[in-house]
Order: sequence, then C-alpha cells, then structure tokens
Amino acid sequence: MTTLDHIGRWVSLRQSALAFAASGVPVFPCAAGGKRPAVAGGFHSASSDPELVHRWWAAMPSANIGMPTGAATGLVVIDVDVHGSVNGYDALDGAKRDGLIEGWEATVRTPSGGLHLFFPADGNSEQRSWQSARTGIDFRGDGGYVIVPPSLRTLAGSTQRYEVLQLAGAPGRALDSQRLRDHLDPPPRDKSRRSGQSTQQSVDVHRLAEWVARRQEGERNHGLFWAACKMAEHMVPTSEALDALNAAAEQAGLSQRETATTVRSAYRAVQGAPPQRSIPASVTTSRDRPQPASNPRALA
Repeated sequence: MTTLDHIGRWVSLRQSALAFAASGVPVFPCAAGGKRPAVAGGFHSASSDPELVHRWWAAMPSANIGMPTGAATGLVVIDVDVHGSVNGYDALDGAKRDGLIEGWEATVRTPSGGLHLFFPADGNSEQRSWQSARTGIDFRGDGGYVIVPPSLRTLAGSTQRYEVLQLAGAPGRALDSQRLRDHLDPPPRDKSRRSGQSTQQSVDVHRLAEWVARRQEGERNHGLFWAACKMAEHMVPTSEALDALNAAAEQAGLSQRETATTVRSAYRAVQGAPPQRSIPASVTTSRDRPQPASNPRALA
C-alpha cells in the first residue's frame, strides 16, 4: 500500500490513477463524484496498463478511481459504514476487542465519515465479498471493489475526499474474513446439521450473485428479480439472499434501496407472503444518501 503514501490530497485524479497503474495496481474510472463504474464491464475492466489508464482519464478527468479487491490486487477491505441508525464503528470496536482486525496495512476515511481498512488478501483461499447490513460492516474481497484516494464525493452540499489516515509501520497480515463474518452475524446453531441440499443451495447463491454482478444497464433490475426469485424458490433465507445480492447488485450499479425493494417483491411473488425474515430498515436506506461526516475512532 505504499502507493497510497505518495498520493497527496491535492494530486489530480489522473496523476493518481497513473500512479496506481505504475505500481501494478489495476484501476478503472467511476462516475465523477460517485461510485458507479464509468466503463463497460466495471471492475472486471480494471487495468494497470498506463496507456489505457491515461486514455480513460484524458476522456474523463473528473472520474473517481475504482480499485478491484481480492485476488485482482492482492488487497481486501473492511468497509465501515455510518448511515441512518447504523454506526459501523460500534461493530468495529467489538471486532477489535476480539482481535479480529489486526494486521491492517492502511486506513482511509470515506467522505460519509466511514472507514476503509486495507488488508493483504489471503493467497491460499478465495475471499468473497459480503455485507452485514445490520452492523454496518461490509467486506470487499473477490468480486468487489472500492473507491480510493484522492477520489471525492459531494454529500449534503459539501465535497469531501477519500483521505489516507494512517499507514502501518509493518507488513500486514491476512484477514480471517469468515471468522469476522461469523462474529458479526453468528450462524444458526443447527447450521452444521443442515443437509446436503443446503450446501448446494450455498453454491447456487454465489453463482446467481456473480451472474447479477455482470448485468449491464437495461437488464440489471430484471436480472436481480430473476435471481431473487430463484433463491426464494429454493427457500434461501432472505438474509442470505440480501447478503449475496446487495454486493452483486451494487457492482452492477443498483443502490441498496433498489436491491431491497426488488428482493422483497421477488419473495412475495414466489411465496405469496412477506419474506421469512423482515428486511432491516438499515438495508432499505441507500448508501448514496447524504450523511453527516464524523471522525473515525482511533484504531490503536
């Protein structure tokens, strides 16, 4: 993450994108002042080719900088959100006390007052992206991306940048993302007793989510609805469907509000009644809604 150390607050977005590429970190342009990909293929099109990166930012000088997470860059990110009644710093404090977030390499403050913690990816196993909307913690790994400094957003009439807060003085350590997820959302006690059908169900959920993430504008809502219907038909709990589809739909360009509404409609259409578990109010709040900035808590 030494690349972040060389990007100051006032360095241009184009120069910063080229600095990432020169360091071998693939990037891609996102909407100016936003988070949605601005090129076909989204994070799948990320590149460290200096010529391509130069052409992108020459055509879109105000584009924010997106960076894939997981194996593509060797980096994964804990994304701490602050929105509505959910304050991800509370869950972060609990995970820190239990020693679950040690080994980060860099911390970045987000424009909404949230926090990104960068960790080296685990080279021995896949680390899929997931969300814990109830706690305000997202994990960006394989199949995900984040916006990196010095990108900016305008919230509540104020323009704020993604800003590097701290770089670790020692090499980072891989994060046990599954242990963190189990800490935030403990699995049911009988999870280990589920039949082989549940194992197949889990595989289908990830496959459907990956398919949704690849949908382009014009087919995103229909694709999300179809995938949610498939999950409802196989009695996938709503919480599991939302965990998988929220991240996938966001990659495709949909907000959490749109995703929650579509998933709810799909479950009603298939089951003829409200979903098995209610969708938390925090999930139905768009992450793009302006929020007051707040200072992140000390990590050390």
